[in-house]
Amino acid sequence: MKRQIIGFMVFFLLLSVLGEVKGQPRSVEKQTLASVKAEVVNTNYKDVRIKKFPIASQCWTFRKFTFYETLEKAKELGIRYLQPYPGQALSRDIPGVRFDHNLSDDLIKKVRNKLREYGISLVSYGVVGFENTEESMQKVFDFARKMRIGTIVTEPKFEDASLLEKMVKKYNINIAIHNHPDPSKYFHPETVFEYVKGLDERIGACADTGHWMRSGVNPVEALRLLKGRIIDVHLKDLDVFGSKKALDVPFGQGKANVHDILAELTLQNYHGYLAIEHENPSDVDNPLPPMRKGIEYVQSITYYQDYEEILGFNRGSYAKHGWNQYGPGYFELDRKTGVLKGQGGMGLFWYSRKKYKDFILDLEYMCADKFTNSGVFIRVPRMPASDEYIYHSFEIQICDNEKGIHKTGAAYDAEPPRFDAFKESGEWNHMKITFKGKNIKVDINGKQVLDWDAEPRGKIRDFAQEGYVGLQNHDSRSPIYFRNIYIKELK
Repeated sequence: MKRQIIGFMVFFLLLSVLGEVKGQPRSVEKQTLASVKAEVVNTNYKDVRIKKFPIASQCWTFRKFTFYETLEKAKELGIRYLQPYPGQALSRDIPGVRFDHNLSDDLIKKVRNKLREYGISLVSYGVVGFENTEESMQKVFDFARKMRIGTIVTEPKFEDASLLEKMVKKYNINIAIHNHPDPSKYFHPETVFEYVKGLDERIGACADTGHWMRSGVNPVEALRLLKGRIIDVHLKDLDVFGSKKALDVPFGQGKANVHDILAELTLQNYHGYLAIEHENPSDVDNPLPPMRKGIEYVQSITYYQDYEEILGFNRGSYAKHGWNQYGPGYFELDRKTGVLKGQGGMGLFWYSRKKYKDFILDLEYMCADKFTNSGVFIRVPRMPASDEYIYHSFEIQICDNEKGIHKTGAAYDAEPPRFDAFKESGEWNHMKITFKGKNIKVDINGKQVLDWDAEPRGKIRDFAQEGYVGLQNHDSRSPIYFRNIYIKELK
């Protein structure tokens, strides 16, 4: 009996260590770079469809120029977003005045007018320091609010973040902790990870890929460690890894592996800015050529470069703006991840902002089980007011358990798929639908399962030259899931 009691005690002790206590997961080991290294090694970044990230520029790149001259340079590059730093000369016409949080209200108004003139927004500010006092912080936060800046980039000198968190909640402005190279306080991502752990999610990291490299830290591993807490990115590529003497080079020409950096940010569903910061002293008088080359490289590896994300993300969350539901049922939206889950009876969730003629619709879907039944409607001719739309538009079918013209990849009731390319239930599938003229092509997981010149057939009486796109919800027993919904118009 005594042995049994001891056995149960050991058993429950193991459960408390390895399992959950009162519903709260308990970490067996501290999360470190070493603990995420295997995850990164086993991630297939090559096949990641890289998202289009808004490109900004850190004004330190233009430190030899005034802030107003920087606006000219940004416009020449086609950059619409800037991250100013404290200390840059404001204008040659206003000698002695620096851009920082000490600007007078009159100068702030003039700067905002100048920004409006150039069509440029300030998205973050830093790296800026302040003391751990309400007075010191409030000055910076007030300035950010007046300039409509959403993120303050800093390297806190203090351990207690309670006041910082209070200001973030009061102003609804993010704090992004930047990493200068070793031996600066936050050079190692584990330090940032420990600092932000448990704090408001608006306090996170400003990931400087170049400074990580100078400190001998793999940027992709650092990003994986800080997953979910990356608020801002200073994107750099360097000619050498692990040296403080390393020099900035155009993206794609150095050792940073920019492709995998952007792929990791894509997998994390990062929606912040890529702030280009080119620091090479030999380019300081004319940083535009290397910046232009870098931007071209980023665009060349961006899968969704010419697409529009039509399930939009704004102010930190996804929303159904522009979408309407016809008929029974609905789609639940996870506002954090952007995943739609079909519920209820059979209806149509359609995008009402625009009709499309020739286009590529690119999305991911997942079936709860083999009985999941759904579809993607294309060229719905008019606002659905009855079930009549099903006779005048095509549905690309999603139903793994059916056959022929009713199986996944078919033009429903009209043309069957050539073969099966879908994955097991519970896995995400990539679907690309191209509708050009009367030709419909459907690719599932990189394999073309349909190439058909559309014609009235089956239930389809006729079809329009342009129309809306929509997603079908069918039932709650075997729900369908959608995410990453993009469209590209073809000219």
